[in-house]
Amino acid sequence: MIQDIRSLCAAGLASLAFFYCDFREDEKKDHRGLLSSLLVQLCDQSDAYYDSLSKFYLVHGNGSQHASNSELTQCLKLTLQLPVQATTYIIIDGLDECPATVGFPTPREEVLELVDDLARLHIHNLRICVTSRPETDIEAVLGPLAFLSISLHGESGQTQDIAEYIKFMVHSDPKMRTWSNAEKELVIEVLTRKADGM
Repeated sequence: MIQDIRSLCAAGLASLAFFYCDFREDEKKDHRGLLSSLLVQLCDQSDAYYDSLSKFYLVHGNGSQHASNSELTQCLKLTLQLPVQATTYIIIDGLDECPATVGFPTPREEVLELVDDLARLHIHNLRICVTSRPETDIEAVLGPLAFLSISLHGESGQTQDIAEYIKFMVHSDPKMRTWSNAEKELVIEVLTRKADGM
């Protein structure tokens, strides 16, 4: 999917902003990190998007004044609503990696609220794709918004790909090469089963 979108971007027919949620990096697990990343990526692909972010930057003292999350959200909304823009694709990968237990609202709740807000703007040339494990809180928000929902969790192809990856890693790792075949097979079997489709 991403390769197809990148082909459209290369032809000037689309813009793509991709954000991977990662619990190990502070700037990749919350609302602010998502907003900042999306804005920077989009302004790099469109003169109109660049002008919008540039004006926002000037209003905030050439970056010397800290913009609030709500100001960044409003900037993104206004940017996405600019007329005569190519289709914009926003991909948020691994939403379940956003913390759901710390803070009020939690980082995950803030990201879900942003996705909900963007979807409810009904921007005709905006496409949003979110990937996640099937978490209850995420499904509760995104389920009603979904135009199309695809579950890879537990699909035989997904499970097979995971097994092949684990097998490759076990057989190519220099430390594991010295293990017996029985030990390698046990590791492959246990890791494939415990991967649970992810």
